[in-house]
Amino acid sequence: MPADLAALIFCALLAALCVFQFALALGAPLGRFAWGGGHDRLPRGLRIGSLVSIGIYALLGAIALERAGVVRVLADPAIATIGMWVIAAYLGLGVAMNAISRSKPERYTMTPLALALCGLALVIALSPTP
Repeated sequence: MPADLAALIFCALLAALCVFQFALALGAPLGRFAWGGGHDRLPRGLRIGSLVSIGIYALLGAIALERAGVVRVLADPAIATIGMWVIAAYLGLGVAMNAISRSKPERYTMTPLALALCGLALVIALSPTP
């Protein structure tokens, strides 16, 4: 798969997660799918965490697009190269954390999503420098 296509799919999945996290931050009763699944509606602290997650997802997407050569926003391309490996490792940890969640809805929904994101991150990280 070409890195630019992987980056666009990666960003589309992150955009869907942003919508989900924003819904959680607004109080949607979807908490069983996130943050360990211990709350139907998230408490204030986790709602703030959902908003912070949106910013993190935006940063991940920007790094992926930069690494794939879709955009140029960083002064040094090495930042995107290293960043993509850090993202892949972070998402690999996310796969493990979601897989051991006590919440079945979170485990069965977010584990495959985290695995897909991790795989796409690896494709982008392993791609030749554009």
